[in-house]
Amino acid sequence: MKFFETSKFYSLKKSTYVTLRWIGIIGQLISIYFVYYFLNFKFDFFYANIVVLIGIISNLYLISVYKKIQLTEKSASIFLVIDILQLGALVYLTGGITNPFIIFIIIPSIFASSNLSFKTNILLVIITILIIIFLTFISMELPKPLNEHFHVDPYYYYSIPIALIIALVFLCYFAIIFGTESRIREEALNKMEKIMANEHEMLSLGGQAAAAAHSLGTPLSTIKIITQELKEQLKDQKNIIQDVELLSSQVERCNQILTKLSLNPNEEDEFIDEDFSIRDYLKEIILSFNETSKKNFILNCDQDSNPKKMTKSIEIVYGLRNFIGNANKFSIDKIFINLKSDSENTEVSIEDDGPGFSNDILSKIGEPYLKSFSKKNKVKSGLGLGIFIGKTLLEKNFASVSCNNSKTRTGAEIIIKWKNKDLFNI
Repeated sequence: MKFFETSKFYSLKKSTYVTLRWIGIIGQLISIYFVYYFLNFKFDFFYANIVVLIGIISNLYLISVYKKIQLTEKSASIFLVIDILQLGALVYLTGGITNPFIIFIIIPSIFASSNLSFKTNILLVIITILIIIFLTFISMELPKPLNEHFHVDPYYYYSIPIALIIALVFLCYFAIIFGTESRIREEALNKMEKIMANEHEMLSLGGQAAAAAHSLGTPLSTIKIITQELKEQLKDQKNIIQDVELLSSQVERCNQILTKLSLNPNEEDEFIDEDFSIRDYLKEIILSFNETSKKNFILNCDQDSNPKKMTKSIEIVYGLRNFIGNANKFSIDKIFINLKSDSENTEVSIEDDGPGFSNDILSKIGEPYLKSFSKKNKVKSGLGLGIFIGKTLLEKNFASVSCNNSKTRTGAEIIIKWKNKDLFNI
C-alpha cells in the first residue's frame, strides 16, 4: 500500500460539523423570533419556521441515523448543498439580496473549501453563485415596515451580488490553496516522522542485539570450554567426538551470528552509542556511501575545525545524510564536502558537479512535492522530500540551511551552519 494512498480521501469530522450547524440554526431562530415578536416586523413567519425545521431535521438525521464519525465527501457535499439551499430559502422569504444576512450564504462553500476536493468546491461555489443571482432578481420583499423606507440606486443594488460573488471566489480560492499546502506539508511531516521512527527502531534493535551478544558471551564461552575438555576426554570414542565437534562448531556459529546482529559491536557500536565530532560523522556518512557509489567524495576540513564532540543526534546525522545523498544522486562524478569551524560557528557545505537546481524551483527549495519543468532534471528529479526532510530535521536542531546553485561549480550548493553554543548543547 502506498504511503499517501489515504490522503486522497476527503472528509469532515461529523461532531464539528453538527455543532456548527446547531450554532447556525439557533442563530436563525433567534433572528426570526426577535424580528417578528420584539421588533414587530411582518414577514412570512410560518414558512420561515418550516425552512429552519428542515435544518433541524437534517441535523437530527446526522446525529441519530448517520453513524460514521467522519462524513464522506459525498455525504458532506449533500448536506452542504442543503445548507446553501436552506439559507437561500430563508433569505428569499425576508428580502433577498437586500437582506443584510445574505452574507451568510457564502459560509458553507468557504467552510468546505479547505476540507473537500476541488471538484466538490467548484460545485458548491457554482450553486452558491446561482442562488445569489436568483435572489437578486426574485425574492419576497423586506419585512414591513423596512420595505417602505428601503430605496437604493440600481448601481448600488446590483453591486451587492457582485461583491458577494467576488468575495466567495476570492475566499474559496485562497482556502483551497492554503488547505492543499497544509495537507501536503502534514503528509510530508508524517513521512519524516515515520522515517525517523524507523531509524530509532533500527538503532534500538542494534543496541538490543549488542546487549544480547554481551549477555550470551559468557554462557557460550563456558560451553566452548566444556566441549574442548570433552574432546580431550573422549578422543578415543570417534562416534561421540564427532557430536562434540559439531556442538563446538555450532557454538562458534552462534558467536558469529550475534556479532553480525550487534552491528560488529567492537567497531561500529561507537557510532550508535558514543558522541562524535561533526568531522567524524561526515567521515562515517561518506564511508557508508562509498560502499554503494563509485563517485568521488572529497572531504575538506579546516585545520582549525573544532574537534569537540557533540551529543549524538540522529536528526542531524539523517539530515546531513539526506543532503549528501542528494548530491550523490545528481552529481556527475564528484561531491565536495567542506567543513569550516571556529570558536563561534560550524559550517558544512555540500557541493556537486551536477546540473544544479532548476531556476523554476530555486525560490521554492525546501518545500515538499516540488516538480521541475526542466527537461535536464526531469529524469532524476524526485518530489523534494529529501531536501524538505533534511532541512526540517537540521533546522529543528538549530541549524540554518541555505540551498543555492554553486558559484564556483556547475552543481548545487547546500550550506548548513550552526552556532557552536547551539550545536554542542543539543
